[in-house]
Amino acid sequence: MRIVGIIQARMGSTRLPGKVLRELGGRSVLGWVVRAARESHALDDLVVATTTLAEDDVVVAECRRLGVECHRGPVDDVLTRFVQALEGREAEAVMRFTADCPLLDPTVIREAALVYRAVPGLDYLSTSLARTLPRGLDVEISSLAALERADREAVAYHRTHVTSYVYEHPGDARLLGLAYQPVADDLRVTLDTEDDWRLISRVVGELGDGCVPVRTLVGWLRDRPEVCGLNAHVRQKALQDA
Repeated sequence: MRIVGIIQARMGSTRLPGKVLRELGGRSVLGWVVRAARESHALDDLVVATTTLAEDDVVVAECRRLGVECHRGPVDDVLTRFVQALEGREAEAVMRFTADCPLLDPTVIREAALVYRAVPGLDYLSTSLARTLPRGLDVEISSLAALERADREAVAYHRTHVTSYVYEHPGDARLLGLAYQPVADDLRVTLDTEDDWRLISRVVGELGDGCVPVRTLVGWLRDRPEVCGLNAHVRQKALQDA
């Protein structure tokens, strides 16, 4: 079972432009995501999918510096961008990453891949079908067949969110959710606003430049409500609005 990891990354962001290349603990935010994916030792291939816009030339340059392949495709039709990135690659499934989640836990990535490979005929696996992890640590895997069906059928916001059509219109697809303890879905460690940046910077400033196990991260945050409060007011945009 060959699983290809695709990291979607672009400089454009309505709430925090340029976030994917901000320096965090001596490396770019994108660099943190690439490192977590590599340290999971769960993927057969890894590629960054960015856009054809001139402003994303710097993303291409950063990929070159990180030694990771980069594909350039449509700006808003991210689903097509993913499908194009898979052309010429041997893949049976795709693990989707976004480049604004620098605190990903390689162990969660590896466990998701192990479970996906162990369940025959699975079309989609995610930790967010019933979220128990902090937002920003979720992992999802789609079969190539399910992704290609979505590319043929999906319209509107489903073209932007890549996998949303798979789990909102599953048809006969087999979906599986992973749950983790302790439940921490109220916490937020994704990067979408300046207040998110303040929290993530505090985490890295205290815990250092390394991938932090999810239990360690959750425990550290629970012990510091003043840190959790930095972005507790931030609301995730709805799929239709993002």
